[in-house]
Amino acid sequence: MAMTVHVDVVSAEEQIFSGLVESVIVPGVMGELGIYPRHAPLLTRIKPGSVRIKRPDQADEELIYVSGGMLEVQPSRVTILSDTAIRGKDLDEARALQAKQAAEEQLKNRTADVDYAAVEAELLQAIAQLRAIQQIRKHHGH
Repeated sequence: MAMTVHVDVVSAEEQIFSGLVESVIVPGVMGELGIYPRHAPLLTRIKPGSVRIKRPDQADEELIYVSGGMLEVQPSRVTILSDTAIRGKDLDEARALQAKQAAEEQLKNRTADVDYAAVEAELLQAIAQLRAIQQIRKHHGH
């Protein structure tokens, strides 16, 4: 039997995932973090991207898009807190493309009333969602 660790993925709205996993890959601000059972305790920020969960009873990884947030690793539990977390299968490619295009347009049309930091954050989130959709297609052969 494979070693496992309990993982919780929680957004501001709901708990997205809770269960035992063999590993979880998280988009840390300094690069991807691979968390396995018995990982050293850790607390760090995460950036927008895909959390990849490997369950012991499934061949394919489960993907969850997160908009950023915090990762806490304890000896027997991993917690991922994010403002927004969306199951990979629930991501909307058309909406993400529309958000990306709208953000790019706002950045092109330089006006004084635009909050560039907020627009850039929206652009990064849209790009991260599109990457998550591409990863899902690659893993599932679509």
